[in-house]
This record gives sequence, C-alpha cells and structure tokens, in this order.
Amino acid sequence: MPLTPDEVFECEAWTRGFRRIAGLDEVGCGPLAGPVVAAAVILPRRCRALVGLRDSKRLNEGQRERFYELIRDVAFGFGVGIVDAKIIDAVNIRQAARRAMEQALLQICPPPDFLILDAIRLPNVAIEQRMVIKGDGLCVSIAAASILAKVTRDRLMVEAHRRFPQYGFLGHKGYGTAEHLRSLRRYGPCSLHRRSFLPIRKVLER
Repeated sequence: MPLTPDEVFECEAWTRGFRRIAGLDEVGCGPLAGPVVAAAVILPRRCRALVGLRDSKRLNEGQRERFYELIRDVAFGFGVGIVDAKIIDAVNIRQAARRAMEQALLQICPPPDFLILDAIRLPNVAIEQRMVIKGDGLCVSIAAASILAKVTRDRLMVEAHRRFPQYGFLGHKGYGTAEHLRSLRRYGPCSLHRRSFLPIRKVLER
C-alpha cells in the first residue's frame, strides 16, 4: 500500500532550528515535447486544509486542481519555474530541471533556509539541502510542489494543443505515446519538441 506523505522531514529540519523549509519537485522530464516545470513550496505546520494530499501521480485531474488552489492559499511561499524545449536541448534535461527549480526558488521572498528535494541536488544554490528518494510520496511539501508543477505544466500543454492540435497534446501532454509518435512521423516536430531526445532525432533523420 502506498505511503501517505507526512511532515517527518520537515519536523527534523524544524528541530534543527530551520524555519522556512521548502519542498521542491519537477514534472516533465520524460516527455518528447513541452517544458520541464518545477515548483517550490513552504507549508505551515500541521496544515489541516491539505488532509488527503498525495503526490500528483496518485490524484486525478479534479483532485489536483482542488489541491492546487488550496496549496496556493495556505502556503507561506511558493514559486514555479519553467524551462522550455530549446533550453532542454542546449543543456540536457537534468540541468534544465535544476534551472527550473532555481527559478522557482527565486520567486519565494523571503527565501527558504532549508530545502527538501526529490532525488536531486542543486549545487548552485547556497541553501542547506536534503535529498529524499521518492520524496513526492513521503514528504508533504514535496507532494505539494509536485501538484503545483503538474497542474502548471498540464495547463501549458492544453495551450500547446490549441497552437498545434495535430499532435494531440491535450491527451498525452507531450509524452511518447503511440498517437504522438504517429503524429510526429506524419507532421514532423514543432517548436515545442525536444530535438535532442532520441525519438525526435530519429524523425529528423528520416
């Protein structure tokens, strides 16, 4: 049975004297098109408004939308960073995800004094950090960040569908589904596609 995110990691940081503890997460590392999006969230202690919070992958669209609004209402601070396909191709997806997280942190004022991240570190950020494997399922502030990032990215891909309806972004959100690959073979890539990713490179080689 999946675990429910809780405040264990935040409590450890609070015990050590940290007060503005941000959870960070990213979405969109795997798709063939669209941006990578990251979020950072500072939550209050024992936030009853977020009972039932899960990582974004365990919630349906309606639940994510509801928690998205709740998180924005109750958070002490939050930020969202967006890095597009052109930058992803230039620096690689891992570095692009870090850039998105750094952007998200810059939007929080005053800044956090401790970071909890899901299986990634930010070497260019001079704030103490803790990396938690599968953190979106274990840490409530990372789960909150995953929801902000997921809803933001999904909304961007809905807009992308309006611009490029031939690719079906509304359904697959840029992931490499059979439908998406068929569209790529028929129409070729658009400006939102990540040309450094292997399936796109294969289409371009054809």
